[in-house]
Amino acid sequence: MPSSISSSNIVMGATENFDRPGFIRLTASDRPGVAQPVPVRDVPVQPWGRIFLIAFALFIVMLSGWEYYWRDYGVVPAYANSNDSWAAQRRRIDQGEGNSTVLIGSSRVLFDLQLPVWESVTGKRPIQLALEGTSPVPILEDLADDLQFTGRLLIGVVPGLFFSGSAFRGDAIPYYHKQSLSQRSGHWLSQHFVEPYFAFFDGDYALNTVIKRQPWPARPGVPQRMSVRKLAVSESDRNTHMWQKVETDPEYQTLTRSIWAQNFTGPPPPNINTPEKLQKSIDIQISRAVAAIAKLRARGVRLTFIRLPSSGDFYAFENKVFPRSQTWDVLLQRTGATGIHFEDYAALQGYDLPEWSHLSASEAKRFTALLAPLVEQEFNRQEQLAARP
Repeated sequence: MPSSISSSNIVMGATENFDRPGFIRLTASDRPGVAQPVPVRDVPVQPWGRIFLIAFALFIVMLSGWEYYWRDYGVVPAYANSNDSWAAQRRRIDQGEGNSTVLIGSSRVLFDLQLPVWESVTGKRPIQLALEGTSPVPILEDLADDLQFTGRLLIGVVPGLFFSGSAFRGDAIPYYHKQSLSQRSGHWLSQHFVEPYFAFFDGDYALNTVIKRQPWPARPGVPQRMSVRKLAVSESDRNTHMWQKVETDPEYQTLTRSIWAQNFTGPPPPNINTPEKLQKSIDIQISRAVAAIAKLRARGVRLTFIRLPSSGDFYAFENKVFPRSQTWDVLLQRTGATGIHFEDYAALQGYDLPEWSHLSASEAKRFTALLAPLVEQEFNRQEQLAARP
C-alpha cells in the first residue's frame, strides 16, 4: 500500500487506508469541520473524439434501420397534415387570396378532391382547408367572421360528422389564430429539411404511437378502441390522396374497415345516443350553418354543399342514422343553399372506395375532373343571378 494516505474507511470495525484517485472529488468526510464547497467534477481524460464518432455512427445506423423498416412496410416521405400546415393554408386568405375558391369539409373533401386536377379544369387552384374527422361548421364560422374572405366556398358534408358536430381536429382553428413566429419557423424548417425526406416522421409511425397500439393486456373498465390508422399522403399545400397500401394490401384494407366498423357496432357518442339528443344535435349544427352562411352571403360569397360518395357498411350506417330527408334536405332548405349530392349525378357514382369512405388515388383524379365543372357551373350561376338588376 503506498505511503501517501489521503483518507480512511471504517469497515467491519477495522480501519482501511486507501489512495483517492484524482478524478474522485473530495467529500465532507475528507474535511471534518469544514463547510462543503460547491463540488467540481473533474472530467476524466478519454478519447472523446472517437467516442463521439462511434456514438454518431450508432445513431445513423439505428436511424437508417428505423427508416428502412417503415419504407419496406410501404410508408413514403410525405408532408405532415399538421395544425401548422392547415394554418399556413388558412393564412393565404388574409395575405391577398381572399377571393379564392376554398374547400372545407372532412376527410372526404381532403382525400377525394385533387387540387392539380381542379386547377387543370378551372384554371385556378383551390385552397384546401378540410380537416379529417371534423365537421366543417367551425371552419365555416371562422370564415364567416373573416372579412378578407370574399371568394367561393365548397362545403363537404359527411353526415356522421357534420350533424353530430364532431371536431377531432377542431383545435386547428384556435391554433391558427394564436400561432407564434417560432411555431411558423419550426414548420418551415420541418417542411424543408425533414418531412420530404424521412418516412418514419409520419405520426402514425412515431415510436410512442407504435408502442401504444401493441396488443397489451386489456384493463378492466378501459374501453378497447382502435385509433384510425394512416390512410393518405399529403403534399406541401395539403393536396392529399389515399395511401397506396390502403388500396393494394388486403390485410391493411380489412384493418381500416374494421376501424370504421367500430362506429357502426359500438355505442353512439353521448351527445347523440338517444333519438332526442340526435335530433337536437342536427338542429344545432344546421342552425350554426344558417347563421354563418347569412354572414357570408351578405358580403357576396358564393357557396354550395357537396355530399361525396360512400359505400358498403359505411353508406348503410349513414343512411340509417342520418337519413337524407332529415339531414341533407333540411340543411339545404333552412340555409337556402344549393347542394351537389352524389346520388343525384350518374357521373359521381360507381367509383372504387377501398375502405368504404374515400376514393382511391386514381379514382379521386377522375372524380375531381367530373365534379369541378359542376361546381364551377353552380358558382357561375349564382354570380349571374346576383348581377341581375
